[in-house]
Amino acid sequence: MSDPKLEAAYTFCLELAQSHYENFPVASFLLPKRLRRPISVIYAFARTADDFADEGNLSQTERLDRLNGFSHALEQINQGRYQGNDPIFLALEDVISRHRLPLKLFEDLLTAFKQDVVKSRYADFNEVLNYCRYSANPVGRLLLHLAISPSERQLQQSDAVCTALQLINFYQDIVQDYREQDRIYIPQQELSAAGLKEHDLVASNSESIAVVVRSLYQRTTRLMQQGYLLGASLRGRLGWEVRAMTLGGITTLHHLSQQTNDNLQSRPRLTKQQMLLILFLAACPKVYSRHCEKIFNSML
Repeated sequence: MSDPKLEAAYTFCLELAQSHYENFPVASFLLPKRLRRPISVIYAFARTADDFADEGNLSQTERLDRLNGFSHALEQINQGRYQGNDPIFLALEDVISRHRLPLKLFEDLLTAFKQDVVKSRYADFNEVLNYCRYSANPVGRLLLHLAISPSERQLQQSDAVCTALQLINFYQDIVQDYREQDRIYIPQQELSAAGLKEHDLVASNSESIAVVVRSLYQRTTRLMQQGYLLGASLRGRLGWEVRAMTLGGITTLHHLSQQTNDNLQSRPRLTKQQMLLILFLAACPKVYSRHCEKIFNSML
């Protein structure tokens, strides 16, 4: 890469990615080396936009203005030339061009971040799924588009896994989301049908919410079943990465489902030993598939 300005932009994105610990597969040793730079750029875009939506003391108008600025930069890329100096977009323009990434996937992510600014309650499960369509699914699709020419089936499987992983994250963070962001991703209709109020989600005794969250766990398990074989269809280090991420989510969901009714608000954490086991099981597609099926059978 001969352009010093572009090289500096990539370096900025790599450093930003490496400075954060996330579930996003930024610096995973499993990833093919050729994907680490473009993934760090995608991460820098998503992380910065997410911070606009969530972090600091900005007003709603200021948050939306900053996110709209990102939308404007994407439109410039779409028209053929980014005209600013933001290193994220200098690198992103190059990544989109080199890898022929669908620009709409980045626009979808911004749709989710803008929604975070203005919406904090969801009427029903379909509304939550629609949010995941914008907040989670683009990440999986971008990873596939970077690495291969995915089939429509693989894209659908990716959507199922990414949505399930997003839902699992919601179930782990029920208390944190409510207390820190005043956000609730548990459908309002389901709370009402169970005779529950919002404060019941953070009550000292969580037995009252058991019927609601256990129903959500079941639906999320079935959703994961629709997509988990994606990892088995991918070869090499990318397949290992996808299988490990998927199995990590399935294992966490299993831990959630095994919690007693009076302990549903605690966040299960995978131990180092469990994570090493996941890496081991994910190394072989057949072993991975059999293990996933075994977990599913114990949950449904």
